[in-house]
Amino acid sequence: MYTQAALFASFVGLAASAVTNTNLQTVFPATSGTTALAAVKTISAGQSFDGEMKQWDRSPSTCNDQAEGGDADAVFLLQDGATLSNVVIGPNNGEGVHCLGTCTLNNVWWTDVCEDAATFKQNSGTSYVNGGGARKASDKVLQHNGGGTVAVKNFYAETIGKLYRSCGNCDTQYARKSTFTNVKVKDASVLAGVNGNLGDTTSISNSCLLNSAICWLYEGNSDGDEPTKTASAPDGKVCATSTIKTSGC
Repeated sequence: MYTQAALFASFVGLAASAVTNTNLQTVFPATSGTTALAAVKTISAGQSFDGEMKQWDRSPSTCNDQAEGGDADAVFLLQDGATLSNVVIGPNNGEGVHCLGTCTLNNVWWTDVCEDAATFKQNSGTSYVNGGGARKASDKVLQHNGGGTVAVKNFYAETIGKLYRSCGNCDTQYARKSTFTNVKVKDASVLAGVNGNLGDTTSISNSCLLNSAICWLYEGNSDGDEPTKTASAPDGKVCATSTIKTSGC
């Protein structure tokens, strides 16, 4: 069993050896074991769960390519105010993490994203993604279906579609906010997709984007239709940027 001190020291050592900016880890961590769950694991409201850097998966797998899944297809289901830390989520799941209210994800990694890595459903408030990373997502990594804010910091992603998407056609829509600080995205279609007509805003700062678009703006709806893209670059209002590098980082 890993102690908290040993886990922290291991994480710091990895981060120090493989970063582009302070606190940004760009090497996927080794796992300390594997766990396969027969059903989604629920973290109660206000509680914290430390996965001890094990790889967590579902058995049998709930991955069904890009078919939209529900809470039962996730590995972890976080109730309002829950925190999930030090977890590596494997490929055998349709929906990695579902947050029913605000949540905090600390040092959570997805090795091979199926449908979505994490879905945020809070009505209001702020959910945090601190550290961690994701790869091999044919579409979205962070899906924002609820309201409030998703704040992402020190996150790494490679070979993905969208790092973040504000839902373009949910039955209930919100003016969503997202922030990205010190993230590195490599070989992505786009970092963020947001709905300008619904009052969304996103800000991206001190980040590195390699072979990746910064943001796409959409005209969102609540009738289930595929949303229309209205812009393919930052406009300074719906999508604002500061200190973005596209090479040498």
